[in-house]
Amino acid sequence: MTAPRTDPYAVVVRLAVLLGGGAAPALAWQHLAAGGDPAVLAAARAAEGGDDVGVVLTAAGGAWADIAAVYSVAVETGAPLAETLRSVAGALRDAAEVTSDVRVAVAEPLATARLLGWLPVAGVPLGMLLGADTVGTLLADPIGRGCLAGGVALVFAARVWTRRLARSARPSASVPGLEAELWAVALSAGASPERARTVIARRARSPGESGTRAIDETLDLALRAGIPAAELLRADAWASRHRARTDGREAAARLSTRLLLPLGICTLPAFLLLAVAPIVLGLLRSDVVPLPRRRPEPL
Repeated sequence: MTAPRTDPYAVVVRLAVLLGGGAAPALAWQHLAAGGDPAVLAAARAAEGGDDVGVVLTAAGGAWADIAAVYSVAVETGAPLAETLRSVAGALRDAAEVTSDVRVAVAEPLATARLLGWLPVAGVPLGMLLGADTVGTLLADPIGRGCLAGGVALVFAARVWTRRLARSARPSASVPGLEAELWAVALSAGASPERARTVIARRARSPGESGTRAIDETLDLALRAGIPAAELLRADAWASRHRARTDGREAAARLSTRLLLPLGICTLPAFLLLAVAPIVLGLLRSDVVPLPRRRPEPL
């Protein structure tokens, strides 16, 4: 029997409530482990044994890895765990919804393209239903074999082209704004920028050069303005999620148009070669469509 799995973000919110009510982390994890989720059970055992809960959650993968980064940064910097988890859980759920929205937007045009990709293959039995010896023509006739080779090559090219277009429109695996949220957690706890950078680099995935530059620009702005950087960083995280949702929808819209290219250049010609050409060849090889006779020349 498969162990039940729960929503990681719902677990985090409940954990925040239990911790806010005065429960110790080990006891709070034990209460949550009663649901039977494997990741929560492993976290409860780690908390009870004094081990690093963040490492266990990271090993669970998926949303647990992002929650582990927040949990570990909060523990290492001394941030209030209950308050931190309650505030960041909503941001992580929002980021997950951004990724889901993009995947749903991409799925519709991609499913249509995949369905139409079977059109050339479906054309073979369709021709046989119309009374043509499509298979015999494609396998025995020299021109038919050429049509078969060209049609198969076009079908393969269409599938490869479609996969590349779909891969370019997929959302990034990284959580939008997570790095800024982690910096906000660390700085809110009173950690210095150097300490925050060290802890986040050890616990989170690298944000890349552009992400690091954006963090540095925000820290520099807060320093010049003389204001706490945490709220600016949370605003940056929200802007990153909003930008990811907008970019994802635009990518899905572009995908709908770009998928017309393999359809028109590869799929439709493959249908003509595999379905229409054998019918025409069969008619020309039979007496159904007699070839025009030459008129006798006058004496």
